[in-house]
Amino acid sequence: MEGGVAEKQSSYTYWVRETKDDAAPLPVPRKLTPEDISKQSQPASLGSVWNQAGTWEEKNLNSWANGRIKELLSSMSLEFSNGKVAIDEVTKCSGDAFLITVRNKKRVGYTYELTLRFEGLTLLLSLLLLKWSIKKTGEWSIKDQKEKIKGHLDIPEFSFGELDDLKIETRISNDISAELKAQISEDLQSFLEPIRKKLAEFEQELKDR
Repeated sequence: MEGGVAEKQSSYTYWVRETKDDAAPLPVPRKLTPEDISKQSQPASLGSVWNQAGTWEEKNLNSWANGRIKELLSSMSLEFSNGKVAIDEVTKCSGDAFLITVRNKKRVGYTYELTLRFEGLTLLLSLLLLKWSIKKTGEWSIKDQKEKIKGHLDIPEFSFGELDDLKIETRISNDISAELKAQISEDLQSFLEPIRKKLAEFEQELKDR
């Protein structure tokens, strides 16, 4: 019996019940108030209000992207040795732009096809070959004539990060010779680099959203 009392006195639970009156009181649980919660630091979230955890979320940015592409490309012009051409309208802007949030990380992307309408004046050369040597030197009879040129630049499908592979295809509406169309089409390829720079500006703005 005495051994049992000694064992009971040495146990942890018995010691707790026998704590003295001057011991520190045990902590009492307290419910957090809204003020307490607001003071706690919250990690920054890239998602919407309903998606504070930053799980999967996709936002459609077509409205902004379509308008911005048209704004950037609708006022471009170039001068060539035989004339000048300006893009006056983006007649086709087909595609999608999006922002995806995954695990609180942001990723943007897009895929588009474009058609740009151009108009300008060019100095048409009616060329009559008189002599053509094996060294490709010749004498030409040239008649100058200014004519209004109209047509479209088609930009096949391109996506985010692929601007180095951008291409343009030309469609000339005027009824002129194949040789002149070929020359004008070659001149219109000069639009490629300015268009690429404008789309790179669009791509950067999309990344910064």
